[in-house]
Amino acid sequence: MNPENTPNQEPHSRTRVKYCGMTRLSDVEFADRLGVDAIGLVFYPPSPRAITPEQAAPLAKAAGVFCSRVGLFVNPTADQVRDTLRQVSLDLLQFHGDESPEFCAGFDRPWIKALRVQDTASLLQSLEHYQQADGVILDAYKPGVPGGTGETFQWTLIPEQWRRRIVLAGGLTPANVNEAVCTIRPQGVDVSGGIEAEKGLKSPQKMTEFMRQVTLADAGRNHP
Repeated sequence: MNPENTPNQEPHSRTRVKYCGMTRLSDVEFADRLGVDAIGLVFYPPSPRAITPEQAAPLAKAAGVFCSRVGLFVNPTADQVRDTLRQVSLDLLQFHGDESPEFCAGFDRPWIKALRVQDTASLLQSLEHYQQADGVILDAYKPGVPGGTGETFQWTLIPEQWRRRIVLAGGLTPANVNEAVCTIRPQGVDVSGGIEAEKGLKSPQKMTEFMRQVTLADAGRNHP
């Protein structure tokens, strides 16, 4: 994941989109029709969007063949991850806690690490520590909250050489994602609360508008 070893990419290549915190079959099916690249299933009980492996299994099956299924964990045990993988067809693992790179890599799946951004120096240190990750999600820092804060952070803290390698999260909505993509040109964007009607329940209108704004940004057009 070292940016020095990645080929140059066109600055306006398509931004990948992940809709996280999916809890309803209808939301997964709608997201797939919109063409999202990935859905996120949360296996962290304190989260208002948490679901069990039993609940997640049919949601994972409902996603289309070109939509990646991502399982989100926060400081799980290895047995918890393995038990989830036995029950749910997951393509990718996403870790939001203090998991070591060795732990994250121990499940025969690609993995991504969520990092909470406080300042550029600590971010660079964390990026180096997790350089073997298949991807990195950058979220807002809030003490005691592992992610899903619904708050943005100062996007310019992201080092220039990393911007095309990261997935941007943290308080994204249909109203600000266009600006975020135009400013950072990230590899992808990750949204949960910003497309909800209420906690855990997505809004088709917001889901549609979010995707439209990403498409406009990729085309180099600001939102109307």
